[in-house]
Amino acid sequence: MPSKSSARLAALTVAAVCSAASAVALTSPAHADSVRIHDVQGTTRISPYAGQKVADVPGIVTGTRTYGSSKGFWIQDATPDDDPATSEGVFVFTSSTPKVAVGDSVTVSGTVSEYVPGGTSSGNQSVTEITKPTVTTVSTGNAVPAPTVIDANSVPDEYTAAGDGAANGSINGLPLQPSTYALDYYESLEGMNVQVADARVVTATDPYNELWVTVKPHENRTRRGGALYGSYDSQNTGRLQVQSLGATADFPVANVGDTLTGTTTGPMDYNQYGGYTLVASRLGTLKSGGLQRETTRKQSRGELAVATYNVENLDPSDTTFAAHAAAIVNNLQAPDIVSLEEIQDNDGATDDGVVDASATVNKLIDAIVAAGGPKYDWRSIDPVNDQDGGEPGGNIRQVFLFNPERVSFTDRAGGDSTTAVGVTKVHGRARLTASPGRIEPANDAWKSSRKPLAGEFVFRGRTVFVIANHLNSKGGDQGLTSQYQPPTRSSETQRHAQATLVNAFVKSILDVQKNADVIALGDMNDFDFSGTAQILEGDGELWSAIKSLPKSERYTYDYQGNQQVLDQIMVSPSIRRGCDLDYDSVHINSEFHDQISDHDPQVLRFRP
Repeated sequence: MPSKSSARLAALTVAAVCSAASAVALTSPAHADSVRIHDVQGTTRISPYAGQKVADVPGIVTGTRTYGSSKGFWIQDATPDDDPATSEGVFVFTSSTPKVAVGDSVTVSGTVSEYVPGGTSSGNQSVTEITKPTVTTVSTGNAVPAPTVIDANSVPDEYTAAGDGAANGSINGLPLQPSTYALDYYESLEGMNVQVADARVVTATDPYNELWVTVKPHENRTRRGGALYGSYDSQNTGRLQVQSLGATADFPVANVGDTLTGTTTGPMDYNQYGGYTLVASRLGTLKSGGLQRETTRKQSRGELAVATYNVENLDPSDTTFAAHAAAIVNNLQAPDIVSLEEIQDNDGATDDGVVDASATVNKLIDAIVAAGGPKYDWRSIDPVNDQDGGEPGGNIRQVFLFNPERVSFTDRAGGDSTTAVGVTKVHGRARLTASPGRIEPANDAWKSSRKPLAGEFVFRGRTVFVIANHLNSKGGDQGLTSQYQPPTRSSETQRHAQATLVNAFVKSILDVQKNADVIALGDMNDFDFSGTAQILEGDGELWSAIKSLPKSERYTYDYQGNQQVLDQIMVSPSIRRGCDLDYDSVHINSEFHDQISDHDPQVLRFRP
């Protein structure tokens, strides 16, 4: 996946437009007189008054937003109806700093709009708003309607209904069933004052002062306090994003497993960065869960330790080299081979034709030595400028680090950015035609994406083939809270084509030498249960070693409250059947607010 920071900054740029620019285009029927908020919200996701003018809608102000591109305030009806499907709150978009205060009783006239955060092409659900408002203050200092409590009992266990086939799979027009589906339940509270209590943090505070909690403490709980995303039907219904309506300086700096004790209260919003969000006017008190970074064990003399680590767009200008080095030396215990993903060229994102990354790699190697680690050697192949995706100008690529005191690299000339590596048979054993080499670099499957790097290593006289991967990112896929259910995973098409090529290359090695030790590892950008993983594994050519762990430990990434697998180490049958395979997902980043990468590294130990 793209880094959270780069993806978010790009999205913020797109989002900095007025609300109307992303509103659903609707006709404007005749003026509607004197309706209440629950009439405006209606019993589906789309207001029955969308596109119409409404007059004198009454409500109590429950929150004001004075920042960002979506300034305005929320109002809630103090006299609700008896239909649980109709929300009693709504957002009033003012575009400038609102002139009302919490507790004001107001009437609002304006046009009902369905605003889609991120634009209609994002597939996101819409937020019902009143735009171009005329606001009349009736009285001040009123009691705010009591918050609706969101807890394990109120949120249904089923996530969502399937979308309407006649509407391209959209759930927008389906009647809300808040007692049956979690997404319907959250939608039925859109704009209302809500509350969670003693909620455990399942995604750490990010640079934008957001975190995720769960209101279902036992739902797919992982060993260290997160919530596991274990299948496409296991979305974790208790997840809820939390932001603040107050000063961001006061926002809790939380790690996974911490708790927001007491009550956290505020309006229920929906945004493009995760969907339903409690925008807190009052935040609970942070209680630490005491989470510590993990350290794996040291490999024994006869074990080969192979690791994969996405270092998140590392370039010489970054300040994280010492921290990455300490992680490799101490937390990973200096693996014999390290596949690095997202190594950028020597001038980072400057798009000036530079593709050489020797300064980046050597700066990391020097930092590892300074941290007490070995003097690693390295191999890589520079990409063609701006052809491998990632941050424009960065020219990210995979790099092999290896400890020459423990393992040797078999150099074989002929590998470059555009030449495909092959497999030959020499004295009855498999051999790469080039080492290092790239797999099918001209194939359309790798368009604007990283090409796999293959190399031969020798450990204690035994050849080990290693293939470093960084497959197509999930950018462009619809989110779990999309209006289209199930969401479309459009990025899979290219990733499946890439997985097919990697599997075929592994098969070509095994066809020559059945007992060859082959490892395909890296940022696969897909889950252990995904179609991508199944294609990579094929008919047994590879096996994802993360499946050797208990389910509660199978994750390398934490996204929107879901702990999930993106990074994998896959092994050939000879390694799997050796009965000495030891795998560890070393949790040093994904659960922490002060992460140096958004990925956790993985380590495999075995005896070739």
